[in-house]
Amino acid sequence: MSLDLLTQYIEHALTFERMADAEQNQGLKVDFERQATAYRRLAANRARKLGLPRPSIPARRQRAA
Repeated sequence: MSLDLLTQYIEHALTFERMADAEQNQGLKVDFERQATAYRRLAANRARKLGLPRPSIPARRQRAA
C-alpha cells in the first residue's frame, strides 16, 4: 500500500508537470507547477518513511532551479 501511494504521488506530479508545460495562461501554469511540487514533496516524504532514496527530479525542473 505505501509503495502504491509513492507511485501515485509521482504519477500525479508528472501529470501536473505536463499540464504546466502545455498551459499558456501564466497564472494557471504556476498553479500546476505548485501542485506538482506538492506531490513531489509528498513522494519524497513517503520514500523517506519507507527507507527508499528520494525520487529524482526531472531534467526540466533541475534547469529551472
